[in-house]
Amino acid sequence: MPPVDPRRHSAAAERNRAPILRELQRLLPARGGLLLEIASGTGQHAAHCAPALAGWTWQPSDADADEGARASIAAWCAGLARVRPPLALDVCSAVWPGVPPTVDAIFCANLLHIAPWAVTEALLRGAVRRLVVGGLLLIYGPFLVEGELPAASNLTFDADLRARNPAWGLRDLDAVTRSALSVGMALRERIAMPANNLLLVFARQAD
Repeated sequence: MPPVDPRRHSAAAERNRAPILRELQRLLPARGGLLLEIASGTGQHAAHCAPALAGWTWQPSDADADEGARASIAAWCAGLARVRPPLALDVCSAVWPGVPPTVDAIFCANLLHIAPWAVTEALLRGAVRRLVVGGLLLIYGPFLVEGELPAASNLTFDADLRARNPAWGLRDLDAVTRSALSVGMALRERIAMPANNLLLVFARQAD
């Protein structure tokens, strides 16, 4: 009997990995550095993006308690020289074990809407603790924007999330931006992405 393939598959990750990579190639400094991915999930983003980002080392992580996600990440990224073994990382932890004292960039996709608001705040606080001054926090996913009519698909998605867990739901862009500013992160860019998603680019300000 052949061994079970531990790789998990996300159709959304398959669809959005190419446009995300294009933006990472544009945004990340050519000098390279260390990128920490929060909530890596299946590992498809790491496997696709890391080989195309010359000079960058990719550190995946996931809080999955059953270790299935981290096994999937490791399988997807097997043999990739610039991808480190995935860390067990809960962003709400006061200390991020295994994460180096400083990182040059942090990437997080499709987490904020499937977690309580406290996770957003913890991500922002942790990013300030770890990012070098000027380092980027890149957050991908769907958001609600005041003064702009939401896409029907986003409204349906938001309602479904809140029905599953009242603490979940699409986050308000202004609320995220205000929370980021309160801890020393400034919104540098808001990039429209396919399927009514956004890529938010925050930069760590000087102390």
